Amino acid sequence: MDTRRIAPFSRPARRMLAMLLGGACAVSASAAPPTPPQVTVYRCTDASGRVALRDSPCAEGATQEVRNMLRPIDGTPAPPRPTGPAAAVVDPPAPQVIVLRPPQPMYRCVRPDGSSYTSDSAEGNPRWVPLWTLGRGPPRRGPSTRVEVGDGRGSIEVDAGVDTRQRARGGYDGAGTWIRDACRQMPQGEVCSLLGNRREEIRRRFFNAQPTERTRLTNEERTINARLSQDCER
Repeated sequence: MDTRRIAPFSRPARRMLAMLLGGACAVSASAAPPTPPQVTVYRCTDASGRVALRDSPCAEGATQEVRNMLRPIDGTPAPPRPTGPAAAVVDPPAPQVIVLRPPQPMYRCVRPDGSSYTSDSAEGNPRWVPLWTLGRGPPRRGPSTRVEVGDGRGSIEVDAGVDTRQRARGGYDGAGTWIRDACRQMPQGEVCSLLGNRREEIRRRFFNAQPTERTRLTNEERTINARLSQDCER
């Protein structure tokens, strides 16, 4: 057994050791987190049994319970989100302008003999008629009397109430004017039905038509298809 004694520290060594221990304690104290502050909460119960929590002592006559709680401490704020490059500004698309036109009208016109036909114009076919058919003949100078006027080469009948010179020149008999057949606009439903029937007629006739007529029928069907699509939604 070793009975040798350990020599005590010298005074300078003891001083150095004390300084080292003091510094270690200071570092340990500074590294420890600070104790968060506390808050006192008073739990008060009145005579009716109602409970209220307060930060001040209860009113007189109420049962009081005191509890010490740690005051909440705000956490570390979240780092700001990185901002990316600014998005490019895109101009809104230009508004679309849709022009809605009214359906193209169709008219049914009546001839003098009572027959009818259709037209895209409100003005019927023109025709020349004498004025006397409209009750607009020459003025008369007295009662109408038929007489014969001879010149040695034959005779003609004239109206005694009309100037024979005007009659001979055809001034009154040749007078007339242009008039047009009366037309009325057809209802749109009747127009669509008529166009659809005409298209079916063209398709039936196409197979037996000559090449020149097929070209005309093809152009007419193309026009009818456009009108049915725009005006009748077919």
